[in-house]
Amino acid sequence: MKKTLITKEKGKYLAKDILMIDDPIKLKALANPKSWKIMKLLSEKPMYPSEIAKAMDIYPQKIYYYINTLEKAGLIKIKEKKEISGGIAKYYELASPAFGIEFSFGEKEILQIRKMDEKLRMFFHPIIENTNFNGKIVVGSPEPHGPNLTKARDGHYGIHLSMFLGQFCNLPKDFIVKLDIDIKAEKEEKNNMILIGGPGTNLITAEVNKYLPIKFNELNYWAGLTKNGTIYSEDADGLIAKIINPYDSSKRIIVLAGNRYIGTKACVIAISNFWKQVLKNYNGEDEWATVIRGLDLDGDGKIDSIKVLT
Repeated sequence: MKKTLITKEKGKYLAKDILMIDDPIKLKALANPKSWKIMKLLSEKPMYPSEIAKAMDIYPQKIYYYINTLEKAGLIKIKEKKEISGGIAKYYELASPAFGIEFSFGEKEILQIRKMDEKLRMFFHPIIENTNFNGKIVVGSPEPHGPNLTKARDGHYGIHLSMFLGQFCNLPKDFIVKLDIDIKAEKEEKNNMILIGGPGTNLITAEVNKYLPIKFNELNYWAGLTKNGTIYSEDADGLIAKIINPYDSSKRIIVLAGNRYIGTKACVIAISNFWKQVLKNYNGEDEWATVIRGLDLDGDGKIDSIKVLT
């Protein structure tokens, strides 16, 4: 029976299969120093018996006894067979990267990284790859900036998004949240990015607006979003989009942006709380977008649900 061995090293959780030893005969097979040496050699690379004998300075005839014992115990297995010097050599490898014994007590609950649903994984790839966050979350500056001297009121929505994404990835070494003005000043546009906020308050969203499958009105960013002649102009309307980064085609940009700050909040809630509904028709495209509308179903004046409009 195999289980999973989880260890924490340098702030990261690492996992590997562990083969549970539930038979004293298997323990006896491991107890011999020569058997243990064979296991250590095979942990480095697959080897055939004569190669193992040479490494241990033992006659090849003797090594077969230990090999057969370990194989019968299920601790090693044949990886492949190759022809060497006119004969067939069996290359052996360990049956598992770890072995252990276990008794029925001592379990502890641990905080572990959750596995992402496949659609969610595809949408956030390559910003999240395996359990690593590879990018920047970009929010608008709260100070007057840009041609309209606007103050962003939606930067704190990045906290909710980060809490959601933190279930699936490790905390990066570098600080991942950046103001739009800092991205421009430090010329960091060639990153994977998640842009929070519409083009009226986030300068990077304004720059990539022309590349979006569904665009904000270029003459008046607050006038609404347009798709195939339909205008989505309510304050709680917002855009969730993914595009190829125009500054570096190997990178991707995700946009969570509303007509107003309430629309941006709706986008963040949509992708974190209702992503199955939002990504229902997403199939891994690098260029994709949908318009959502935030809803207040319980009448308390706060967005608590969403509707997908496109």
